[in-house]
Amino acid sequence: MSIAAPVSQLSAPVQQIVMAYAQRGITLQIVVRGVLVAFIIGTLFLLPPANGLEWCAAIAGVYTVLALLLTGWLARRGPAAVQWGWVGLYIDLLTLSALSLVAGQSAQESWTSLVLLGGFFLLPVLAATQLRWVVCASVVVPTVAFYLLEAVATQHANDEPWASVVLRVLVLAGVGAAAIGLSRIQRSRVDAIAGLASDRALLLSELMTITETERSKLAESLHDGALQYILAARMDLDDLRPAADEAALDRLDEALTQSAQLLRATVTELHPAVLDQSGIPTAIGTLARTVADRAGLNLTLETTQWPVGVRTAHDPLLFTTARELLANVARHARARHLTVRLACIADQTEMIIEDDGVGVDPAAIADRVRQGHIGLYASRVKIEAAGGRFDLTASAGGGTTVTVTLPSIPPSNRTGIQQLDDLSRGA
Repeated sequence: MSIAAPVSQLSAPVQQIVMAYAQRGITLQIVVRGVLVAFIIGTLFLLPPANGLEWCAAIAGVYTVLALLLTGWLARRGPAAVQWGWVGLYIDLLTLSALSLVAGQSAQESWTSLVLLGGFFLLPVLAATQLRWVVCASVVVPTVAFYLLEAVATQHANDEPWASVVLRVLVLAGVGAAAIGLSRIQRSRVDAIAGLASDRALLLSELMTITETERSKLAESLHDGALQYILAARMDLDDLRPAADEAALDRLDEALTQSAQLLRATVTELHPAVLDQSGIPTAIGTLARTVADRAGLNLTLETTQWPVGVRTAHDPLLFTTARELLANVARHARARHLTVRLACIADQTEMIIEDDGVGVDPAAIADRVRQGHIGLYASRVKIEAAGGRFDLTASAGGGTTVTVTLPSIPPSNRTGIQQLDDLSRGA
């Protein structure tokens, strides 16, 4: 992965990691820039230059306004702020350099320029907030160069030994080198975490692939084996009716009918052919009704906000997630009512599954993951890997709500991590 690659070109899970760390850097940048603004204003107020005070005040005023505007833009923490926030570092550098040049004209009469040179040491810290060491270096190098020029320009006026100038420049160069190194270390850590996240998604994908393959084989076995025997047995009953007890045959016929229905429902859950034939609203609706009937739940199903005929690349992933969530409701929630809502609006799909059961304990979920029950955890990871969100909340009075959102990507536009959705088909 290229260190200088734009965030928009990275895969979904890596984007999330880079954005999280970059936003932390933005927060630090805002704080350090605030310190720099206060330093400049304080220096001009407490140690005003003997000449050029008006120019210094004007430069400081313009810089303060620009810093406020830049802070407001960075505070939004959007992709553009992450990608282009480093431009503000050059404003800091140019402002300090201009102030030092103007104040340096009166270096013999005031300490202003010498004190302002101390502000250059904040610039490498600002540059270190970037996750791209090349950008950091592009700020550090001119910072050291300008600092050297300013120090040389005021050396005679301050009657400063050359050894002092050289040592001060070396210290700033050392701080700058440390900032570049820190920026590289920060990015390498992000890359390592991103790699671990990709490996985790891959391992879970392989595990889910095995699971889905086994589900498909089991569905075929039930359909071609047990279900066919039951249907054949029902046909044989018709041959027995003239000579057998009619009531006993009716009871046997009812038992076989119920068994066939249960097997069909199980086959549908294991291998949802209806997903291909009728689309996600019908598939999830059928699944929800089957689970509700089996668990004795009152079902509220809302799929009217999903336009007829609309398919997305994430439909299989949405179905497998619904299957896992509904199974958890049936097994653990001890609920009386189940609500399933499905919507596809603009560029986003949303699924909400809500129950009025005993609620969920995050600690219990973590404990079940440690025990090897990774179904819910795997669903969360796959949703996030596909660029979506998986939000699980527990109501104070009991009950659990899970909201799943995914981008509405047409089936023909699947790329990269989005192909994880095919796992539900056993691909």
